[in-house]
Amino acid sequence: MNGVHEDEGVAPKAASAVVARGLRRDFGSVPAVRGLSLEVARGELLGLVGPDGAGKTTTMRMLAGLVRPTAGTVEVLGVDPFGHDGGRVREVLGLVPQENSLYGDLSVGENLTFFGELFGLSRAVFAERRARLFEITRLGPFVDRRASALSGGMYKKLALACALLHQPRVLLLDEPTNGVDPVSRRELWQLLYELVSRGMSIVLSTPSMDEAVRCHRVALVHEGRILLQGAPQALLSGFDCPVWELRGGVRDAVFARLEGAPGVLASSPAGARVRVVVEPDAQAAAAAHLSGLGVELVPARPDFEDLFLAALARAQRADPVEGSR
Repeated sequence: MNGVHEDEGVAPKAASAVVARGLRRDFGSVPAVRGLSLEVARGELLGLVGPDGAGKTTTMRMLAGLVRPTAGTVEVLGVDPFGHDGGRVREVLGLVPQENSLYGDLSVGENLTFFGELFGLSRAVFAERRARLFEITRLGPFVDRRASALSGGMYKKLALACALLHQPRVLLLDEPTNGVDPVSRRELWQLLYELVSRGMSIVLSTPSMDEAVRCHRVALVHEGRILLQGAPQALLSGFDCPVWELRGGVRDAVFARLEGAPGVLASSPAGARVRVVVEPDAQAAAAAHLSGLGVELVPARPDFEDLFLAALARAQRADPVEGSR
């Protein structure tokens, strides 16, 4: 869309689109986010990757200015969304929440009209942007269909179209591919790449480790903390732990006997087999123990699940009290 990379408006000299420092959010005595820091460059797609309950949604809401941090700071294009200029941030920020955000009894066209009026767009500007959004989302043929009757993929596309109407420079997407079919998922990612190529900054949360490699950078999150952060390929190429697939035997029986195995940092089921991540300096001890289980040890290429499980295991060893919460 035209104009997503323009520098007029909020803090044009800000070096980064989004900066969070030491974010913490407690709900009563329960910490949802604990000292999280991240930075998103202009024209960058950052993925917050982690399981349900990792604190991703709370983080997104703090970045959007919807939930005030218990501690820490947020800046979007150089402006504090909780400060006296917070309203200016909402003019350049788009948000697609995880939960349903549209009016189910309104049609595709009516939802777009509602949000166009909410953003104060003139008729001419709205018509131009609506036409462009229909073109890139392919929702035009469904303009009269109620939002509640859309498939999961089309619903997410409509929510994204509504969030893009005012041409935000920063876009927050909370698990946008959850419940989306593979074809719609691919089309959604293609659209995100187009937006980023035009200068938009995007923060996307997902529980899928497979989607981590699609991002420019990722932050692997667990229980409100970032375990690892960096470019996907750099993280994988710098991973120092051997990964083996255990072939043979009954998977569940083999998996159950891995608890406390010497040298084994993490393990996970993988189809009919088990994958193990091994400490680099304990390969011999691990191999001796695993061979005793009657399985074959086959080297495997590390993936992001291996990376995440190893980082989590190391964090728990470093701080077992915090890591077990």
